[in-house]
Amino acid sequence: MINTIITGSGSYLPKKTVTNNDFLNHTFFDQSGTKITKDNLEIVNKLNEITGISERRYADNEHTASDLAFFAAEKAIADAQVDPETLDYIIVAHNFGDVKAGSNRVDIMPSLASRVKHKLQIKNPYCVCYDIAFGCPGWVQGMIQADFYLKSGEAKKVMVIGAETLSRVIDPHDRDSMIYADGAGATILEGKEEATKRGILAHATRTDTLQEAYYLWNGTSYNEDACQSETYIKMHGRKLYKYAVRNVPSLVKRCIEKANLDVSDVNKVLIHQANEKLDEGIIKSFFRLYGIKEVPEDVMPMCIDKMGNNSVATVPILYDKILKGTLDGHHFESGNHLVFSSVGAGMNISAFVYKV
Repeated sequence: MINTIITGSGSYLPKKTVTNNDFLNHTFFDQSGTKITKDNLEIVNKLNEITGISERRYADNEHTASDLAFFAAEKAIADAQVDPETLDYIIVAHNFGDVKAGSNRVDIMPSLASRVKHKLQIKNPYCVCYDIAFGCPGWVQGMIQADFYLKSGEAKKVMVIGAETLSRVIDPHDRDSMIYADGAGATILEGKEEATKRGILAHATRTDTLQEAYYLWNGTSYNEDACQSETYIKMHGRKLYKYAVRNVPSLVKRCIEKANLDVSDVNKVLIHQANEKLDEGIIKSFFRLYGIKEVPEDVMPMCIDKMGNNSVATVPILYDKILKGTLDGHHFESGNHLVFSSVGAGMNISAFVYKV
């Protein structure tokens, strides 16, 4: 059989650190355009309590999302020890393309994947490049697509990248702006003919749009005196929370069942680093589906506290940090079953099970 194996990974977090205190002088408005009179220290402390975020990373002015993707790609290629000319596909997940500093204008032509291939100076014309706009689950969905390519024999090596510079598409007058951050994560996958099954075992995806399509959207500033021709990332936080807690657990359970595994076989759940309280709600609901009230210790690694929510990049960065031994208290062992899952704009949910 052909197994889809992660043979290399890399991640990049910008050097610029923005702490919660950096928002103390902001003027915030609610969705109705009314100025929020609460003290900003109270607002910031509440954000930290809910999301777990104490700081986040913003890209340097001279870098765009494709630059961050390139930095992560270089590390993944070196880790996998592969010749980049042998890559059959480069798939880049993002939501806003290359947004330059001082602007929030979306730039997606050429594709970010083509820009990464250019930066890597790959000459092979049969290294095919394309992007995925799939909300926060984009990297997870890219991994699923790569699995199809590899198991079909269409490809031998695929690189999947998640990269974002959300700091450039946030409304400074929206409290939710404090959640978002920048970063990139990349993985190299290879198809290996082996007698024993490992690597990606199963996957599952769903899209809900009847009521959920605009839980995340692009909208104007909450400050009516600001330029209303510019748009920013917006979200219905409460609706998102309810949707994710209700639907992510069942999608993950479906994925595990497709892999012919039981919850007791799961060693780690690598979930989108969106919001600490949200992720805790999801993992509790997931185990309750199996009649388990207490979540096993260390089953859900978190790194959102120091990097914020960088959308498609959160899961590959989390994986890379654990693999490289830079996330205290977490590691992978041969034979471990890992669940990767993310939820975001669409609304989309994706998951796959991976055997180390």
